[in-house]
Amino acid sequence: MPVSPSLNQHNLNALDQGRLFSCLDQMRAVLGESIPDHVLADAAVSCQFDAQKALDLVLSEESWRTPATTSQLNTSSAAKTDKEWVCLEQAPEVGRARDPPVNQLDSEVLPKVARMTVSGKKQKMGFEVPSTEEVDAPRRGAASEDLHTAPPPDTLSRAAAAASTPSSHTAPEEASTVPTPVKTSNKAKQQINVKAELEKRQGGKPLLNLVVIGHVDAGKSTLMGHLLYLLGNVNKRTMHKYEQESKKAGKASFAYAWVLDETGEERDRGVTMDVGMTKFETKTKVITLMDAPGHKDFIPNMITGAAQADVAVLVVDASRGEFEAGFEAGGQTREHGLLVRSLGVTQLAVAVNKMDQVNWQKERFQEILTKLGQFLKQAGFKDSDVSYIPTSGLSGENLTARSTVPELTVWYKGPSLVEQIDSFKPPQRSVDKPFRLCVSDVFKDQGSGFCVTGKIEAGYIQTGDRILAMPPNETCTVKGITLHDEPIDWAAAGDHVSLTVTGMDIIKINVGCVLYDPKEPIKACTRFRARILLFNIEVPVTQGFPVLLHYQTISEPATIRKLVSVLHKSTGEVLKKKPKCLTKGQNALVELQTQRPLSLELYKDFKELGRFMLRYVGSTIAAGVVTEVMFLAVLP
Repeated sequence: MPVSPSLNQHNLNALDQGRLFSCLDQMRAVLGESIPDHVLADAAVSCQFDAQKALDLVLSEESWRTPATTSQLNTSSAAKTDKEWVCLEQAPEVGRARDPPVNQLDSEVLPKVARMTVSGKKQKMGFEVPSTEEVDAPRRGAASEDLHTAPPPDTLSRAAAAASTPSSHTAPEEASTVPTPVKTSNKAKQQINVKAELEKRQGGKPLLNLVVIGHVDAGKSTLMGHLLYLLGNVNKRTMHKYEQESKKAGKASFAYAWVLDETGEERDRGVTMDVGMTKFETKTKVITLMDAPGHKDFIPNMITGAAQADVAVLVVDASRGEFEAGFEAGGQTREHGLLVRSLGVTQLAVAVNKMDQVNWQKERFQEILTKLGQFLKQAGFKDSDVSYIPTSGLSGENLTARSTVPELTVWYKGPSLVEQIDSFKPPQRSVDKPFRLCVSDVFKDQGSGFCVTGKIEAGYIQTGDRILAMPPNETCTVKGITLHDEPIDWAAAGDHVSLTVTGMDIIKINVGCVLYDPKEPIKACTRFRARILLFNIEVPVTQGFPVLLHYQTISEPATIRKLVSVLHKSTGEVLKKKPKCLTKGQNALVELQTQRPLSLELYKDFKELGRFMLRYVGSTIAAGVVTEVMFLAVLP
């Protein structure tokens, strides 16, 4: 390793020089070549050659840095050399205060955000679910007597350690405000009050599932990646690593997007392809964040994420021409807005992004607000449930704290994006209903059994419970439950969990299967009756019309077998029986038939499991709710 002559000024002996060079190698692996040798050497010597302490000292030192703003991410490469550490200075004091100290060098390199996918692809969860012994215990309504709590891990490596040792210890350096019940070895179980235990587990903070939607290149991943960084969920060292890698790839402005776009293909193409999932906290809420893809080729993945959301953030690009491209025919802003409303989302925050590119003009903001407001009202959103926030994902303005930019503060006095998310009303959880979980992924894990992931739509589940999977109609036993990479004893409605199950062959269960309580079975059918609302379609819908049915986490080819009647939009009154065809904007009762059995619930019984979408030739043509199951599937 070439060493600057300035390193000799410390008059070190041979042994100390070797320790110094070893320390410098470790620091260079994290920081690259952007920091002068003498700065690193001074830090290493002052910290007794402890690489971790020296890195912390270098990052906290401000005397050698050049003041700059986040917007310099887009400057030419010739001007970047002296300013590569600009982004580390972005976080306001509140974000800086939340950076937790850690004990290991490796854990500093990884962000505190775990990635979960909700498609059928192999999941990279970053943990190992331990194989547990058979538990002879009562089936439902039992919990461990001494539920002790531990904070969620800050890195994937720590999550692996937590899973391999079921009795997790509390990390003293990072006390979480939302403790999670940890799996214990106590075999004695007792009936629990789920609602009371949920309040204890969440520390009084309700859970909220948030999906981020919008047209491609509106800046969704950059916006949320920067928000996570400012909240302290991604540390400075990791952020600097992303900046260095994105610059080498020629995508310097994508550094924040890489927080959520973790796969190589997503980073190479510069677009989100799958739903990235992580967790963060506000003052009064625990937020499960789902970053949905905006490209029209990945609408099925977006529907999967939106179907599991309670509230949504719609990101639009304020740049001239860009907003119009996303909002007019063929853009995804309209389709995404219709989709989330049809899937049950009633509260929406519109983040008008890239406002810095139009100099924070009030006129441009009002123009976007007027156009979007009319459309969202037609889509079914109430004006009181929609809010508009001017933001800049790249510079971080108005994300976690209210902006101080004079051009904006002159006319905007409203909340920041995090404040608006914090003000969302949490939905009522169906914990009193029978257990229902729609499978979003299946994979083989180390140890006995295999893992299934998904969101619990209703009820709750405990380790040791026996459950049924439909459509294979086979029984299995829950051997382990994992929530946010942490093994737990039970989970309830609204939780995105991973279950380790045994007693069934992995080839018999697929994405889209529903796990349920054997005492309260679910129906599997190939033909059902539904009430649908047609959107803007180019061709009329007739009997025998082929469609692609999107239900929860699956898409299944289907055919409209019968047009029963045309209904009044408001009252549901029958306007016409046995119509010849259906056109745009009509509300109708139809019968659909699928090729394979589907596990469906009636909308009146389970709203979450009674909604579906219909698509045709790459566009969404209708939304519907299940009203009657016609023919039950014959299962072995």
